[in-house]
Amino acid sequence: MFEQSFKNIDDILRKDAGCSSELDYIEQTSWILFLRYLDSLEQTKNQTAALADKKYTNIISKEFQWDVWACPKKGGKLDYNEARTGDDLVDFVNQKLFPYFKKFKTSSENYNTIEYKIGEIFSELKNRIQSGYNLREILNIVDELKFSTNAQKHEMSHLYESKIKNMGNAGRNGGEYYTPRPLIRTIVKVVAPKIGDKIYDGAAGSAGFLVEAFDYLDEKVKTTTEQSILQHDTFYGKEKKALAYIIGIMNMILHGIEAPNILHINTLSENIKDIQEKDKFNIVLANPPFGGKERPEVQQNFDIRTGETAFLFLQHFIKMLKAGGKAGIVIKNTFLSNTDNASVSLRKGLIQSCNLHTVLDLPSGVFTGAGVKTVILFFEKGIPTRKIWYYQLNLDRNLGKTNPLSEDDLADFVKLQKTKADSDNSWTIKTADVNEETYDLSVKNPNKKDEKIIRKPEDILKEIAALDKQAVKIIAEIEKILITGK
Repeated sequence: MFEQSFKNIDDILRKDAGCSSELDYIEQTSWILFLRYLDSLEQTKNQTAALADKKYTNIISKEFQWDVWACPKKGGKLDYNEARTGDDLVDFVNQKLFPYFKKFKTSSENYNTIEYKIGEIFSELKNRIQSGYNLREILNIVDELKFSTNAQKHEMSHLYESKIKNMGNAGRNGGEYYTPRPLIRTIVKVVAPKIGDKIYDGAAGSAGFLVEAFDYLDEKVKTTTEQSILQHDTFYGKEKKALAYIIGIMNMILHGIEAPNILHINTLSENIKDIQEKDKFNIVLANPPFGGKERPEVQQNFDIRTGETAFLFLQHFIKMLKAGGKAGIVIKNTFLSNTDNASVSLRKGLIQSCNLHTVLDLPSGVFTGAGVKTVILFFEKGIPTRKIWYYQLNLDRNLGKTNPLSEDDLADFVKLQKTKADSDNSWTIKTADVNEETYDLSVKNPNKKDEKIIRKPEDILKEIAALDKQAVKIIAEIEKILITGK
């Protein structure tokens, strides 16, 4: 039911003049879903309070509750006499609904409350749906969605993840929004956070790392105290871009975290010299943006100045880790071999201040549309690196949109990483053997034998056809010379 509902909503949005891409579709679906979710949450809290013979005070005032403005009912069915539509509906949403929820940001005392998140979401978004008739259709579909059981919430969160994935596949900075979930789950398994750890992603995007870490730890919860720690004192993030921030908040809420601790801020604007011990975390999980360029004033916040965004993030993450803290970070594989001063200094600093115990080398195609090869750096802060265990993921197929990475692809890596065993795809180097001028940590598999490149038959046929064409042209020119003497 949910899947068909999402498809129907997208079909309606495609017809609307205000929406033109997957980014618009998920943005507009998000604010409507969010208000429907809040309505369900308030109903649940009212019922829980009634069972305990207590009174619950609604967050949202009567006029702006879902069953008043969005889908008023009569006899259990939509009351068409009361339900706004057309220009009346769009005017109400733009002039009253959004300004009302926007005020929650200034009236809330604590940014870690659901009220503050409501205010922030509606401060960043605007309604792009221009037709009130299209909006009425969407509201009617969303009204049918239920969030009351865990199974319903799980299905909804799964579908929301699918929308994020589609948005990533649509191009336009795909990797910015979507890191493949099998890869994230593998990174979380290797880092192995514990309940009580504070987990941080300073480039949160759609909050995939925080969501997967939540799912990983949620299964280990044994007491209400542990559940409270997981809800309020475990997951922290920062995100610069407005839409990614909104999607991240929504994603965490739909996965069961009521008031996500994500800040809408440029992480790199913080001077790493100002980071205090109280600001640090036990775990860092992240996929910082590839290939971005930062202005000189931002670079001044770092010990090693570079325009490469990912390298600034890496410095930030190292600084944000507590002594003994653990990290799993995605980065371009060129980081391991670049010869510029900043890259060399950063590699030197990493292996001297942290134990870079594992490097996972990924094939191209893991990130749809990104066009770069990546590695995962696993390290612990506080002791220098003595040995690095490498694993090169060699698959017998090409990865892509229709043939994505799976957890099965990574099972051998997870198994061998526990003991850091050698195999055809894994090996260990000693940092004592690393060149102290270049600190080159390139992936060089000593077990990989020289192999003849086996070309695809269709490539060979194309080349033969091109050569035949060229030969015909040359023969024609020779004949012309023989006949005309020119």
